[in-house]
Amino acid sequence: MLIGEVAQRSGVSARMLRHYDRLGLVRPTSRSSTGYREYAPEDLRRLFHVESLRSLGLSLNDVGRALDDPSFAASGLVDELAARAEERIARDTELLTRLRRIGDPRPEAWEDVLGTVALLGDLQSVSAGKRQTAALSSAGDRPIPADALAEAVLREPAPNVAGALRWALARSGGEAIGPLREGLDSPDPEVRRRAVVTLVEIRHPTATDVLREALTHDDGQVRRASALELGARGVTDAVPTLIEMVFEGTNDVDAADALGMLGSADSIVAALMDGPGDLPTRLRVTQALASIPGQAASRALQELTGDADRSIALTAEYILGLRE
Repeated sequence: MLIGEVAQRSGVSARMLRHYDRLGLVRPTSRSSTGYREYAPEDLRRLFHVESLRSLGLSLNDVGRALDDPSFAASGLVDELAARAEERIARDTELLTRLRRIGDPRPEAWEDVLGTVALLGDLQSVSAGKRQTAALSSAGDRPIPADALAEAVLREPAPNVAGALRWALARSGGEAIGPLREGLDSPDPEVRRRAVVTLVEIRHPTATDVLREALTHDDGQVRRASALELGARGVTDAVPTLIEMVFEGTNDVDAADALGMLGSADSIVAALMDGPGDLPTRLRVTQALASIPGQAASRALQELTGDADRSIALTAEYILGLRE
């Protein structure tokens, strides 16, 4: 089969076939009756192998080694090609994400596109100052998409930059809550902390729902931060966690304040009074009752003025005096 016919049937251009011939990859080994070089069936099979290996991303040099060197190990090269493919996919995914983010605000001019690209780039700068400026600039004429801000705050180690990012996210409404919810499930405790600290600053019903879900989180820090904010938002689902915090002595003063914001429910007072009987816990409960309004808390404090432990009795008496 002559070169023109091979090119037509295989889809490999005649120019590329000549290149393969010069490199020694695929050479026509037969001759026609008129002296023209022809491709034998074995040559065509080799051409098929060359094209198959090239489709995997092998260089022409590696293709030649794979076909001609008996000691050439396929497994190592396949692993390397897989790693290269993963890198390309990661780069393409990042590019696609960036393009979608740029397209979200529907820029009208290339100046807007370039401005958004610059801000997105600054969010990943090694300079904390640039990252902070980008976060603060997101409230301007070229806002940064909320999901990009959320991803940035989850990886941000600098407190001042993280504060600027949380400020920007608080202004974004509920658009960034999805990535932050995913952050709560991160294996990195620091990422989980950043996620919950950011969520508590977003005043949106969906953020409240996510915080409510976080009350059963395996991470105690996430549970406690969620409970404190939910108490401030008047969500009674936080009561068991807040009472547990008082018992454990973990942010117990803040927990008592949050319980006080939830009102004067008799059930809260009853739950506190039914806590563990050790002296430190009972003293924390007595102090917590100072934050809870209503007659139920006053009656509990009156009862505690007769406690066998003098420190508890005096604390209860003092609190009652302040309430009166």
